[in-house]
Amino acid sequence: QGQLAESGGDSVQAGGALRLSCTASGYTFGPYCMGWFRQVPGKEREGVAVAYVGGDYRDYSPAVQGRFTISQDQKALYLQMNSLKPEDTAMYFCAAARLFDTSGRVRCSRAASLYRTWGQGTQVAVLS
Repeated sequence: QGQLAESGGDSVQAGGALRLSCTASGYTFGPYCMGWFRQVPGKEREGVAVAYVGGDYRDYSPAVQGRFTISQDQKALYLQMNSLKPEDTAMYFCAAARLFDTSGRVRCSRAASLYRTWGQGTQVAVLS
């Protein structure tokens, strides 16, 4: 079936940087949509960045565009987070899905409700 696991969360000062990693067990990364999501108490889970693993598509939340970068290699999915702000404080999750449009093309969305395979999360705290 497969399982995802996040790592790299930490407590950092505003302006600092972190790199989150997401590894898969039970399967290898393939032609899937994979992404990073975050959630804070009392708010909806937010799609931070998604990527088509097997293509070039990348999509970022406007809140992180220019500061965060999603990438992947043969071993893991990554989220490089630079210039961190206190409002970036959240539990960060990675997720995977196979999403297609009506023509059969992969279409990766930042809507959390469309994703079915999730990790347990890693906590990021940005101190002011």
